[in-house]
Amino acid sequence: MTIKDESFSKSTFGSIALDKIVNKLRSTSIPSKRYEYLLWIAKKLPSLPSELHKEANKVQGCISEVYVFPELLNGRLFWKGYSDALITKGMLSLLIEGLNNLTPQEIVNIDPIFIQETGLNNTLTPSRANGFLNILLKMKKEAQEFL
Repeated sequence: MTIKDESFSKSTFGSIALDKIVNKLRSTSIPSKRYEYLLWIAKKLPSLPSELHKEANKVQGCISEVYVFPELLNGRLFWKGYSDALITKGMLSLLIEGLNNLTPQEIVNIDPIFIQETGLNNTLTPSRANGFLNILLKMKKEAQEFL
């Protein structure tokens, strides 16, 4: 990967992991490099057990099939997910990596502005950009239910 990695001690977007991802993506102005990164992190997403592919876990408003499932352990949320489309799977993986191991309140407080900061909104199709936001909103809604 030619996208730079930087370390941070204070979070700007809601988690240090999310900050690192955003900064990796915005460190390049080449859209294909951003897509390469999405494809790379999509491949890292563990599979979601088929019994969790149910309506309650489905992200509404996505053209692709997308499911996201939270587990609360010691007051922190850990996410699992699935998408049948590779780019969408990369966006889901980005969100899972960025929002993993946060408290429900920390997730509820995440400002969607980070999506714009990634630079992906400049190259994503409108339906993919909408799907990206819908995944985030589903995760925030799930976190809200734990409060």
